[in-house]
Amino acid sequence: MPWNIKVNADALFSIDNTPKISHSNSMESQIAVSYPKILAASLKMRDHEFEQEIKTISMVKLYELGKVSSGVAAGVLGISRLTFLDILSAHQVSCFPDADELETDVINA
Repeated sequence: MPWNIKVNADALFSIDNTPKISHSNSMESQIAVSYPKILAASLKMRDHEFEQEIKTISMVKLYELGKVSSGVAAGVLGISRLTFLDILSAHQVSCFPDADELETDVINA
């Protein structure tokens, strides 16, 4: 039976056997991701390590796509911005904006 990862907007994970997306009235949401239990084992990770890896990779991708800032991503992951920038480097994602984005930032500063 597959397990589900629930990702909270406040950087918490929990494991549950029920597939659902839940929204609370607070500023928190959860996303459930189903995966076969063997997947974490095949990557030589414990469940909580695999859950954290999924969460980290999702923040890296959202940053890469320009959907979140490094500060927001770091906050969701519960780590410092500097640590998140190190993670970006490990995933070969540049933390430097392209020339157009840099020019816009300078104009807006």
